[in-house]
Amino acid sequence: MKKLSLIITLLLAVLLLQNCKKDTYTEIATSNNTLFAVINDTTWSAVNIQAALTYNSATKTKVFTCTGIATNQKVTFNITATNTINTASFPLQTFNDDGSTITFGYLRANSSGTYIPQGTVAAGSGTITFTSVDSVARKCSGTFSCIAQHTNYDNMGNILSITTNDVANGAFNNLPYTFTSN
Repeated sequence: MKKLSLIITLLLAVLLLQNCKKDTYTEIATSNNTLFAVINDTTWSAVNIQAALTYNSATKTKVFTCTGIATNQKVTFNITATNTINTASFPLQTFNDDGSTITFGYLRANSSGTYIPQGTVAAGSGTITFTSVDSVARKCSGTFSCIAQHTNYDNMGNILSITTNDVANGAFNNLPYTFTSN
């Protein structure tokens, strides 16, 4: 009788184990936000966004400017493309901050609401890539990142520390822009 109850117990245990299946979950990171980034390890998504493309016929340049604001933080970038033609499009390529024609900025609002730069984005410390441009609908998409560094000094001019602000994994999705030609 003991053998029979042992066999039945083992058989029930096998049946129970076969019905247990491991659940599998797959997460996919997507965003419907127009302009967002990870700033100093915190997700930031712009609420107020302004983007414009301006063509200068005298210099045959196009300047793309973008400003995004949210949670007392502002991200800006300005990109100048040279030897261009007068269209509402922009080159699909990667641009690296050179400190003059391609620049980035990261600013925070102080208690009075004035935005103060949180360091300087040195040449080579920022990148923006345009992955798609719809010149008819005037929308563009791409990615960006930059690092702003601020050197903190004491009263004697000695360096106390360097504050680094990392704007990483930035993206703009179907970002609407205006086009002006002059």
